[in-house]
Amino acid sequence: MKAVALLVVCATSVANADGSVRGVVEVTRPNGVPAGAVLVYLVGFDDKAVAKPFEVKQVGRRFIPDLIAVTAGGSVTFPNGDPFLHNVFSPTSNRTFDLGSYKKGETRTRTFPKPGVVDIYCNIHPEMSATLIVLPNPRFAFADPTGHFQIDHVPAGTWTIFAFSRRAVQPISQKVTVGADGAVEVTFKLDEVQKDFTHQNKYGEKYRPTTIYPPGS
Repeated sequence: MKAVALLVVCATSVANADGSVRGVVEVTRPNGVPAGAVLVYLVGFDDKAVAKPFEVKQVGRRFIPDLIAVTAGGSVTFPNGDPFLHNVFSPTSNRTFDLGSYKKGETRTRTFPKPGVVDIYCNIHPEMSATLIVLPNPRFAFADPTGHFQIDHVPAGTWTIFAFSRRAVQPISQKVTVGADGAVEVTFKLDEVQKDFTHQNKYGEKYRPTTIYPPGS
């Protein structure tokens, strides 16, 4: 899975944040495509990361959640909740990392200093995949099951707002002008597809069963 460039490079540092952006993301998906998380975020200005690390669990040979957002400089912890080994790695260009393999009850943490999109996998279980969006500010929200979202404490100005899904044909965006107070209404129409998340292991090879980590373990 190739990372998609979603972020605006130019950013402005802001101090006052009094407005809000709210709205709905209308998702169209073909039959058989499961509903997934939709992330909505604003770019064009910088702000500090939340100090507390975000947690992504490894349970049932899955990353939970499989769509993650943190502010640049923030950290993600990856606790292993399964009774067998897991590994966490990313092959994403300029953001590669490998946290190694570790057993149930253990956790590893990674800090992400720069904005961008990071693909995350397990080198032991090919069915495990997640996407991390590292953002220039904490003004983002996940849409609820009805597609509604609200982002508060947005600085006054004209920014770009994105809606992103792991199964979207491509992320969609529009310009939004936020005043010093009050709320701005936004509507997105997002198309999803039956996307293939097949990937190679951390060595750039196809996954294959071994005597140490048999299929399904």
